Amino acid sequence: MKRKIAYLVAALILVAAIFSGGFWSGQNSLPSIDKVAGLQNLEPGKNSAVDFNLFWDAWVAVQEKFVDRSNLDYQQMVYGAISGMLGTLGDPYTIFMNPQENKDFSQSLQGNLEGIGAEIGMRQNIVTIVSPLEDSPAMKAGLKAGDKILKIDTKETVGMTVDEAVSLIRGPKGTEVTLTITRDGWTEAKEFKITRAVINVPIVKLEMKPMGDKTVAYLAIYQFTDNSATEFQKAAQQILTSGAKGIVLDLRNNPGGYLESSVEIASWFLPEGQLVVTEDYGNGKKLEHKSVGTDKLGAYPVVILMNQGSASASEILAGALRDDKKIKLVGEKSFGKGSVQELESLANGTSLKITVAKWLTPSGHSIMHDGIDPDVKVEFTKDDLDNGRDPQLDKALELLK
Repeated sequence: MKRKIAYLVAALILVAAIFSGGFWSGQNSLPSIDKVAGLQNLEPGKNSAVDFNLFWDAWVAVQEKFVDRSNLDYQQMVYGAISGMLGTLGDPYTIFMNPQENKDFSQSLQGNLEGIGAEIGMRQNIVTIVSPLEDSPAMKAGLKAGDKILKIDTKETVGMTVDEAVSLIRGPKGTEVTLTITRDGWTEAKEFKITRAVINVPIVKLEMKPMGDKTVAYLAIYQFTDNSATEFQKAAQQILTSGAKGIVLDLRNNPGGYLESSVEIASWFLPEGQLVVTEDYGNGKKLEHKSVGTDKLGAYPVVILMNQGSASASEILAGALRDDKKIKLVGEKSFGKGSVQELESLANGTSLKITVAKWLTPSGHSIMHDGIDPDVKVEFTKDDLDNGRDPQLDKALELLK
C-alpha cells in the first residue's frame, strides 16, 4: 500500500534501513547463513556493487563476542540496521516504523493517541514544538509553536533524534512528563510539568461570527486526516445555508496530513482542473495535482490564518488559494515542511515512509525550508493568549470588511 503524505510526523520519526541478499557482492566469499543466528537470506545469489560482507562480519562478531549475547534481540537488531541506513540519508522524514510505531502513526492520522498532544519536529538540530494540538494538555500548559525542548524529564535533548524525544514524551494517560523549554525572547529556560491524556484530535470547527450587520463563517481545520474532507464537506454545507458573507479559514497549528484531503478541500474553492500543487521529483519528473472542481465556496471572500505551526498539507492549501485566487494570508510565516512522503506497508506490521519529491505551489514556490510568508504579518503573543485576545483573527475579520 502506498499513500501520499503531507504531514509533519514530528511525533513519529524512528528507525531506518533494510537489507537482503540483493546487497551482497558476488566478489567475496560469504559467511555461511547457518552461522548467522536470527537471519536468513531470502534472495540469495543477487549481486550488487556494494560489498555486504562487512555487515555480516559485524553481525557474527556481536553474536559470538558480545558480553550479553544471550540477551540479543535479533529483530531489534534488524530494525537498528534499518535505522542506520536511513539515518545516512540526512532526511528526517524518511523513516522506518516498527509494528508499534506504525500503529501509533495510523492512530495519529485517525485522531487518537495518548500523550501531551503536540507535534514535534527538528529545527536547526534542536527538538522543537511544531504545534500544540487544539485543547490538548500541551496547549493548556502553555506550550507554543517554535518552543525548543532542552530536556525531557532529566534527559537533555542534545544529540537526541525526534523519535527518541517522542518515545520519552509519550506515555499512558494520567502520568506526568516535565519539559524544559526555551522560547525566543526568554532570558532563561522554564519547566513545564504536563499530565498526559488521551488525545482526541478535532478535525474541523465551525463558528458564525458577527461582523457589523453581517455574519462571517470561522472555519478551523486542525489536521488533514482520513475523514477531514468529509468533515469539511459537512461544515461547507452549513456555510452555504447560513447566509454568511465571508470565510475565515484557520490553518494555525495544523501540522498537515494526507495530500488527498488537502486537494479535496482546495477543490471547494477552485474550479475543476485548476492546479493545487506540483510534486517535483528532482529528475525532471513532475506530477500535478488539480482541483476536482467542487468550487461551491469559490464566490466567498476568504482570509486564511496561519503561523509557524502550519505545516505541509496546510501549507499546500494556503499556497494554492493564495496563488490561484489571491486570497490573503494573515499571521506568521509557516513551518516549511514541503516534501512528499509515500507510505509503503512492509512485512509483519512495519512500514516505510520515504521522501520521494518536494512540493511546489502553483506559482512554482518551493515550500521546503522556505515556508510561506504571510501577506499581513500579525504576531500572537503570550499576553494575547493570557488575556483572551486574538489579533490575527481580528485582522482577518477587518480585511473581510
